[in-house]
Amino acid sequence: TEGVAEEETAVSDTEADSEMGTANEVEKEETGEEAEEEPYVVSFTATTVDGEELTSECFSQSKLTMLNVWATYCNPCLSEMPDLGEIASSYDTSEFQIIGIVSDVVEGDEEETVQGVKDLIEETKADYPHVLLSESLYMILVGAVDSVPTTFFVNRKGEMLGYVLGAQSKETWEGIINELLAEVE
Repeated sequence: TEGVAEEETAVSDTEADSEMGTANEVEKEETGEEAEEEPYVVSFTATTVDGEELTSECFSQSKLTMLNVWATYCNPCLSEMPDLGEIASSYDTSEFQIIGIVSDVVEGDEEETVQGVKDLIEETKADYPHVLLSESLYMILVGAVDSVPTTFFVNRKGEMLGYVLGAQSKETWEGIINELLAEVE
C-alpha cells in the first residue's frame, strides 16, 4: 500500500542488545570492571523456499553476509529486490553473499503460500537463497524487527556488524557493503 512505502522504519531495542547488555552487566558486577562487549552471534536453522536446510554455518563461506528481512506484502522490500539480485551476482560469494529472510511465511506453511514466495523471488530476479521464518530465526533475529525491510550484516563467524532500516538504492547498498568488506577479515 502507499502508506507502507512512506512509513518510517525503525527497530526497537533488539534482543541482541539486551542480551549483550545483560552479559556485560553480570561481568561488571562480578569483577567490578567494565567488560568488553561480546559480539552478538546470529545462530539459526531454517528451510529455504526450495525445501533445503540452511544454517548459520553458511556464514563461514563468505567474509560478509547480508541478511535481508522482507515480507510478501511489503512494496519497498519487493522494489529493492531486483537491485539486491544484481548486487548478489556481482560479488564473489567468498567475499559477500545475501540471504533473504521471508518474515511473513513460516516453515510448514501450505505449498500454495510458499509457491507465492517463489513467484515473487522469480519476478524480482532476487536470485539468492531465501529462507522461511523458523523458530530459531524468530527468536534470535526477526522477533526484534518492527518493520521491513530491515537488513543485518554479519561476518564469517556470524557476529553482528550492524543493521540498516528500510529499503536502499543499489548505490547505497554497494557503498555499505564495500565499507564493511574493507573492515572484515
